[in-house]
Amino acid sequence: MSGSLRSCFAARPLARISQSIASRSGVQGIRPLSQTSARRDDAKDGKPQPAKTVPPKPRTESLLDSIFATQPASNSRSAQPNSMASLSQSMVFQALSKSNIDTSVLSGGPSQAAQKKDDELEPYHFHVFSHKHNTHITCTKPNREPIISMSCGNIGFRKSRRGTFDSAYSLTKYVLERLIHTGWPMKISRLELVLRGFGQGREAAVKVLMSPEGKVLRDKIVRVADSTRIKFAGTRSEKPRRL
Repeated sequence: MSGSLRSCFAARPLARISQSIASRSGVQGIRPLSQTSARRDDAKDGKPQPAKTVPPKPRTESLLDSIFATQPASNSRSAQPNSMASLSQSMVFQALSKSNIDTSVLSGGPSQAAQKKDDELEPYHFHVFSHKHNTHITCTKPNREPIISMSCGNIGFRKSRRGTFDSAYSLTKYVLERLIHTGWPMKISRLELVLRGFGQGREAAVKVLMSPEGKVLRDKIVRVADSTRIKFAGTRSEKPRRL
């Protein structure tokens, strides 16, 4: 290297040396690694390019639109602003209307099918409660509301006569006459006979129903049940009376 060139380098500042070397060699400054070749070309031209926009993806129909919509999604949004109107005409409600499911509860109306079904399953009841002191007869509706309830004391029997066979027989005949007079046998289609206790009135009530007087209700009896209470353990029973 010659002496003139060595003195030139010594006189110039370090910054000017780097600028002169860069201008002579034609090398550009170092660019960040994140810039691609396409962006370098844009920088060389000196014209900034607009940012590339990604086209929006087409909106896909949701699962609910595909199930409840009766028309295409684009037409339903523009033509039917009320979504509930289209929902009522959807395929789901059409399927429910054709099925045997009772949807009257959803619409706020009374469930007639459920009421008819309960009336068919549950019959009227004719209760006979007989013990050694008295006999009680009660006739009830399917919902357990009483129609008539009487005992042997209501027809004039007193004291020990209330627990006899004759008093229970007369009581059963009187109750049947009252039911016939009020027109209940025409309303009763199914009847259940419920017996309770082992007094003399138990057999007397059955005798009346098997007689011609009980023919009005005998043909409507569908079930005979025994609801006698049976004691299991508990307290000690009272000493039996000895005469």
